[in-house]
Amino acid sequence: MIDRIIEFSVRNKFIVFALVAVGCVAGWWSMKHLTLDAIPDLGDTQVIVFSRWDRSPDIIEDQVTYPIVSTLVGAPRVKAVRGFSDFGYSYVYVIFEDGTDIYWARSRTQEYLSSVLPRLPAGVKSEIGPDATPLGWVFQYALVDETGKHSLAEMRSYQDFYLKYYLREVPGVAEVAPVGGFGKQYQVNVDPNRLQAYGLSINRVVEAVRAGNYESAGRLIEFGGTEYNIRGRGYIQSATDLENIAVSVSDTGTPIRLKDIGQVTVGPDIRRGVADLDGKGDVVSGIVIMRHGQNALDVIERVKAKLREIEPGLPPGVKVVPVYDRSDLILRSIDNLRTTVIEVLVTVSLVILLFLWHVPSALIPLITIPVVILLSFIPFRLMGISANIMSLCGIAIAIGAMVDASIVIVEQTHKNLEQWEKDGRREDYRSVVLRAVKQVAGPSFFALLVIAVAFLPILTLEAQEGRLFKPLAYTKNLAMIIAAVLAITLDPALRLLLTRMEDFSFRPQWLSRLANTLFAGSIHSEEKHPVSRFLMRIYDPVLTWSLRWKWAVIAGALGLMIITVPVYFKLGSEFMPPLEEGSILYMPTTMPGISIAEARKVLQATNRIIKQFPEVEHVLGKAGRAETSTDPAPLSMLETVIILKPKSEWRKADTWYSSWAPEWIKSLLRRVTPDHISQEELIGQMNSALKITGLFNAWTMPIKGRFDMLSTGLRTPVGLKISGSDLGAIEEIGARIESLLPSVEGTRAVFAERTASGYFIDIEWNRDQLARYGLSMQEAQAVVENAIGGDNVTTTVEGRERYPVNVRYKRDFRSDLGALKRVLVPVAGGQKQIPLSHLADIRMKSGPSMIRNENGLLTGYVYVDVAGRDPNGYIAEADRLLRKELKIPPGYAFAWSGDYQASQRVTDWLTVIVPVTLFLIILLLYLNTRSLIKTGIVLLAVPFSAIGAFWFLYLLGYNMSIGVWVGLIALLGVDAETGVFMLLYLDLAYEQAKKEGRLKSLADLQEAIRYGAVRRLRPKFMTVSTTFIGLVPIMWSIGAGSDVMKRIAAPLVGGIFTSFFLELLIYPAVYQIWKWNFELKKQKY
Repeated sequence: MIDRIIEFSVRNKFIVFALVAVGCVAGWWSMKHLTLDAIPDLGDTQVIVFSRWDRSPDIIEDQVTYPIVSTLVGAPRVKAVRGFSDFGYSYVYVIFEDGTDIYWARSRTQEYLSSVLPRLPAGVKSEIGPDATPLGWVFQYALVDETGKHSLAEMRSYQDFYLKYYLREVPGVAEVAPVGGFGKQYQVNVDPNRLQAYGLSINRVVEAVRAGNYESAGRLIEFGGTEYNIRGRGYIQSATDLENIAVSVSDTGTPIRLKDIGQVTVGPDIRRGVADLDGKGDVVSGIVIMRHGQNALDVIERVKAKLREIEPGLPPGVKVVPVYDRSDLILRSIDNLRTTVIEVLVTVSLVILLFLWHVPSALIPLITIPVVILLSFIPFRLMGISANIMSLCGIAIAIGAMVDASIVIVEQTHKNLEQWEKDGRREDYRSVVLRAVKQVAGPSFFALLVIAVAFLPILTLEAQEGRLFKPLAYTKNLAMIIAAVLAITLDPALRLLLTRMEDFSFRPQWLSRLANTLFAGSIHSEEKHPVSRFLMRIYDPVLTWSLRWKWAVIAGALGLMIITVPVYFKLGSEFMPPLEEGSILYMPTTMPGISIAEARKVLQATNRIIKQFPEVEHVLGKAGRAETSTDPAPLSMLETVIILKPKSEWRKADTWYSSWAPEWIKSLLRRVTPDHISQEELIGQMNSALKITGLFNAWTMPIKGRFDMLSTGLRTPVGLKISGSDLGAIEEIGARIESLLPSVEGTRAVFAERTASGYFIDIEWNRDQLARYGLSMQEAQAVVENAIGGDNVTTTVEGRERYPVNVRYKRDFRSDLGALKRVLVPVAGGQKQIPLSHLADIRMKSGPSMIRNENGLLTGYVYVDVAGRDPNGYIAEADRLLRKELKIPPGYAFAWSGDYQASQRVTDWLTVIVPVTLFLIILLLYLNTRSLIKTGIVLLAVPFSAIGAFWFLYLLGYNMSIGVWVGLIALLGVDAETGVFMLLYLDLAYEQAKKEGRLKSLADLQEAIRYGAVRRLRPKFMTVSTTFIGLVPIMWSIGAGSDVMKRIAAPLVGGIFTSFFLELLIYPAVYQIWKWNFELKKQKY
């Protein structure tokens, strides 16, 4: 089959060239129209059910959150349901299985909600959140007033009623969430003494305010040939309009207005979030939330364009200051990958030119590389794969291997043409070339196919790790498959076209010489090639020694494998390799019950400290929640986005070359040993500077942190979840864990949520007293809602702007416990007022400030910030300590969450997928060799490569992670390929000697092996060198995404080195043992 394809390609080479050219044009177009992103979309399919009701968290949990959660738990394809109950808000996050369409999920959620919403209490407002997640927080800005003439309320009004609408019309934007500043509110502060004097109740005031803000229409009238619309104007336009609203009429007919019974002011609405920029005080900020599945870079560019468009219309002196901009990470990542790919291309090209020393032959693999890359972009685009760190990394690590077939074919062509020259050119050189291609095309095709097939199991990864690494597997596999196809189509066609055995002869001579160099050239045998001759001179005596002391060599290899085992167990373990995003997310937590004013002070103080670090460009923090259902943060939770300067501007650190190297050398050495402080050191210094009593520090990065919160609910990569039936018991267990974990090495901070430590004032009504005065419970509770808490009873309409009107008692009548006891409760229609203390007991109590509900179970979180240690090793030690020291009551349980869950899932996956990968490789090898012995010899490369892979990881200080395992799985395919090529040349030499009758003795066998190993060293060295050296630029790279790529490339670099070195020594020895003892010896005797 392969031979027929080769013959067709040779006979119809121009058809092949035309098809490839069309494919390259299509590939170029596909490449230019690919979606760009920093990393693949890692988010789960999530639907948010957001409810508002001015009640305490326990009431919200019992009457809103729990009914919704329990209803949605049984919905189809639902993986988890997570509920949060806060003061006035309920958040239910429905996480669906991988691959669920977001809009199908939203429609099914709406369907299930239809059965529970009618059963919720009156006044609960529930809605489906935007088709977005916290991962969609792609752009955040601050409104800065440089003149100081605009109040925070004015800035917030501009954000809410103008800027927000401009940005929401941008395609791809799901929501623009404001945070910080003051929302304007009309406040009717009622004097209860005056109410008593006029015989009015607070309920009557509320009704009057509602009725005083009303407009109507009188339909149409016509006169004088003109039609007129009738409008009854009555909307409140100012505080004066409110003051003049009539509440009642006195006995003498005098109207009683609001200004007669209280005071009307314009003030701030209640705030559940505050923002600060650079520690300079309150600012108004906006968060642009991208719609699910959109192109982040395009959305951000459109948002920036809109901001430039509306800039002239901003209030005088007001600027929109972008702070967090994910497009910066995207562009830096893509630029870094582009540079790395170019470096790989140049490096591989130089290796090919150096070893072949023949321009026409070298042109074929040099043409193959860009053609494969361009053609690969066609299926990338058809499959919807974006250009990101992982997908481009797949191309980068494949470049070295994708030309291996071309190298093997060109080397075999050279060998056959050398023999053709020695035999006196007895046949057409084209037949010689075609025969050479056919001799090695099959094994070469299978070798490339093995590399691709070895990576197929990566496509079975699930959840976050699957979404991250599947693009890499797709791009690498598609590139290798395309390379394998081109090896039997384009390569033979080009080889016949470019192979010329006669020199050009024309004038001018310099042009003739140039044409001969480029299009004819001289084929240099390995013996005459300077590089090959040098390598062969070294390898020949080593191989002779290896064949003589074969058992000692094999024993030495086994010894190396044995001493590598403890090195493997010394490697740490983590779920994901780090991805430095160019920004840090600092998320400290305080005790529950903190006021908005105190939270603002803490936020400003921490931001001011952080801004003092010279590596910091901007600090934008928030305490509490932004006005979006994607942010359930309580006031006790702070989030600070720290934007870092380029690393070239970071403080310098002394290195081994700092004192002597000139600047141009330093620019190279920085890639090996950076001469600035590391991000981990910077975080450590910041953490030390932010040791504030009552503040638990946690550090992560924006994308990583928001994904952790989305997937697990935790805001640290490591944490525990405690579940049970009583929040008090959950809090006690959490506090005990908090006291135990600091003794575990690597604990930077640990904080257990105070699930039952919120502060409450309970008003417990005496039903007998209520009955005495003829009050219903609802009438009594109305006093709590209206007189004390205040109720937004109506909304003003002022052009595009909308502001609430709040009615409650004056502050002096509700400012402390004593004042609350004196709150007057109207009875007998307001004719009489009774102090609240006569009707109820008022006590201060503790209770849940925020309630978490996971799949119907009450849950508390423990956050653990780990530093200087691999997370999985930390969890293993910490879990042993907790199992030993922690006693928990029946009905309660704790479980590690965060990255630990994902690590366990990956561990289970590896126990299945590594054997499956090996089985697929063995199957392909057997189909190619048709020999179990040959398959076994090839598989010796696997343990050989493991030696270098694990030692190199150990020396670099890398932990085992899913990224490293992906590299190791890729290494299995490379091992098989190098083994196939090594065995191929030994077989070719053996069969040639056998054909010529030169296998009479062991010495003859050794000579044949030496020929196959030493005289064919160049193609083996080239195939390994292109793969190995092609990975060096990845290990050399710095910048965004490089840490992830290095974890994938490191086991390949170390494994290829030791695998090739040991294959050169062990394969010939094993081949000699096999052929001599099981074939030649039997024939002899």
